[in-house]
Amino acid sequence: MCTGGCAKCLGTTLIPLAVLCTLANILLFFPGGRVIENNKNITDEVWYFGGIVGSGVLMIFPALVFLGLKNNDCCGCCGNESCGKRFAMFSSIIFAAVGVLGAGYCFVLSAVALNKGPKCYTGTEWTYPFQDGNYLTNHTLWNTCQAPENIIPWNLTLFSLLLVMSGIQAVLCGIQVVNGLLGTICGDCTCCGCCG
Repeated sequence: MCTGGCAKCLGTTLIPLAVLCTLANILLFFPGGRVIENNKNITDEVWYFGGIVGSGVLMIFPALVFLGLKNNDCCGCCGNESCGKRFAMFSSIIFAAVGVLGAGYCFVLSAVALNKGPKCYTGTEWTYPFQDGNYLTNHTLWNTCQAPENIIPWNLTLFSLLLVMSGIQAVLCGIQVVNGLLGTICGDCTCCGCCG
């Protein structure tokens, strides 16, 4: 496959993932699917905007760059037509690195949030009643949280989705790093004999 075509495929995949990550992060502001009275009672990791900033906004830039690589008709430099495409593929490596950082940020935040558990009302105060992910295997501990209703499955589902989707985004951006290196060295398949 041509390096530009591969990049376009990766960009096409990253955009819906970025939108889904943004939506998942927005839903986390409504614990248990309800509006909460005091914003201080929302789990701290939600406020770090891992899905909105890391896997959302920071992922849109690489995705748009990857989409544009297929149709890049750069005029070239020094009398070499493939030089412009090679530079574009090289610049895509930088944007892919930004994508890896954004996805990594979301991945780490989601893992921390899953391990820490949600902030909930235990009957006396709003706190984090769980320690080191102990609630993940012991469902009887879930009764500790009295409000918001269904907060544990809500947080588990959304933070797990963010964890998986940001992991996929990091892998896709990593693939573009390799693809960008090939495109930089070889040029696109229509310009150079070594790639196709």
